[in-house]
Amino acid sequence: MIPLLTGGTVPQTPDALVVRGWCGLALDALGRAREEIDAINVYPVADSDTGTNLYLTVESAARAVEAIFAAHEAADSPDGPSLAEAVRAMAHGALIGARGNSGTILAQLLRGMSQVLAGEGDLSHEASEPAGHEASEPTEQEASGLRARRLKKALGHAAASGYQAVAHPVEGTVLSVATAAAEAAEAAPDDCSAVVRAAYDGACAALERTPQQLAVLGRAGVVDAGGRGLVAVLGALVEAVSGQVVAAYATVGAVTPAGSSEDRPRGEAQGDSCGHEAASGPAFEVIYLLEADDERVERLKTRLDGLGDSLVVVGGDGLWNVHVHVDDAGAAVEAGVEAGRPYRIRITHFGAEDAHSAGFVPPVREKAQRAIVAVVPGEGLAGLYAEAGATTVLARPGEPPASGELVEAIRRAHAREVVLLPNDADLRHTAAAAAEQARTEGVRVALIPTRSAVQGIAALAVHEPERRFDEDVVAMTAAAGATRYGELAVAERQSWTMAGICQAGDMLGLIDGDVAVIGADLTATARSVLDRMLSAGGEMVTLVVGDEVPEDVAATLEEHVREAYLAVDTVVYRGGRKAALLLIGVE
Repeated sequence: MIPLLTGGTVPQTPDALVVRGWCGLALDALGRAREEIDAINVYPVADSDTGTNLYLTVESAARAVEAIFAAHEAADSPDGPSLAEAVRAMAHGALIGARGNSGTILAQLLRGMSQVLAGEGDLSHEASEPAGHEASEPTEQEASGLRARRLKKALGHAAASGYQAVAHPVEGTVLSVATAAAEAAEAAPDDCSAVVRAAYDGACAALERTPQQLAVLGRAGVVDAGGRGLVAVLGALVEAVSGQVVAAYATVGAVTPAGSSEDRPRGEAQGDSCGHEAASGPAFEVIYLLEADDERVERLKTRLDGLGDSLVVVGGDGLWNVHVHVDDAGAAVEAGVEAGRPYRIRITHFGAEDAHSAGFVPPVREKAQRAIVAVVPGEGLAGLYAEAGATTVLARPGEPPASGELVEAIRRAHAREVVLLPNDADLRHTAAAAAEQARTEGVRVALIPTRSAVQGIAALAVHEPERRFDEDVVAMTAAAGATRYGELAVAERQSWTMAGICQAGDMLGLIDGDVAVIGADLTATARSVLDRMLSAGGEMVTLVVGDEVPEDVAATLEEHVREAYLAVDTVVYRGGRKAALLLIGVE
């Protein structure tokens, strides 16, 4: 495992790779825990979206880090991005993509860490030297200690930054969990793996205490949702730094059934030293990015604090993310205009459970009753899906769509009911987050977990808009589930697979996501994959052929099926540019 925060003469790129890995692992962890975190979200507003908001925030951070790596690759940089570039990209991505109260605070925590980890100068300068002695390169043991102390400092600065960003900090929230993590890290030995593990353990212990610190959590029988999300992020940090996978955190207790305004409050008054909760809170959540100088932002905080509660303002260097709960959404936006240039304005009405842009402009055209939104790998497939009436999102090689792109596609579909087809196993968490976000906007969304575009084609084939929504979803899900899927790809490097060791340039035949055949020739490998898939039976074979595949390959495979499997029909589609070499479906 690559060590975090290398210093001295060691290249910076390994550190950037750990940051990249941390973001990816954190995104996966939040994807797995998203529904659980949403379910325990009772503070400051019981709107069941904390897990989704944290996922979207980290997704934005991860995409920003990937972008900085892509920029270096495009420039043929031999070393890749530095640690400073990676952590600044992470912090910036989280800042511009922060969602909700907890997401905004998490963005500030990441920014606080980045400010320390991206500190100027060589780590050796942090070593104390006797007066009159010149600084020398630290030994490996000394460098390891310096790295660990910098990591401790980063966690401490993150926790302090979080408190500074919140107008009226409340104990028993993600702030308490972050502070406990920093304090536990400070007491750990000067070893990076020990530091992050201590931070994680300290966060878990603090999370368990949150129901005793915050009355609304105790009544509901849950831990703080934002703190639970931070535990997932810190668990990912442990794995990124040490290679150790932490045991999945088990949330204590269960949410008390809704229906009581006491158990499921709309909001809470913050800053009440007696700990009294309000019976109801402001009607709107207002979030926007703001370009403004520090002095104007301080005045803005005072203005917004008088308008509502749950005020969190994070950022710096001229760019800020503003979050507040208010009854007068227009006044909150006007305050931003007076302070600078607000944009990406988002207003959510808690009571109506409907999200709108600033101005509350009603839709001009009538919504359709039902629509299909699908992710498709290739322009040819996009045309095929569009002909079937689907709204498509093009997945480019190595560039999976973000949840925001899927939400925009759902909005473009402009329907009351939407069936979402991700067509990729790796997009399950992204698609789930997009579906949850669309539901907050009043759209009924059903996510069918299609793992390949050929499963999506099978689902589309049985789609009937006139059926009841649930019946249509069940039929489409059954059709997708009854379709086995295969794919042909070229190995990029030597690797161990389920079928043995492959070499760079080998043709790989995958069945249901696992390598089943290794070959040298595309047609022969595809024939072997077909035979294996049809050995269990089948009535219909679907072939989606990419532009790079010779014209005669599809004809050869179609002939093979016709001669060897008399009762099986074959249909061939062109995947077009940016498609996989060959996709195979067997229904």
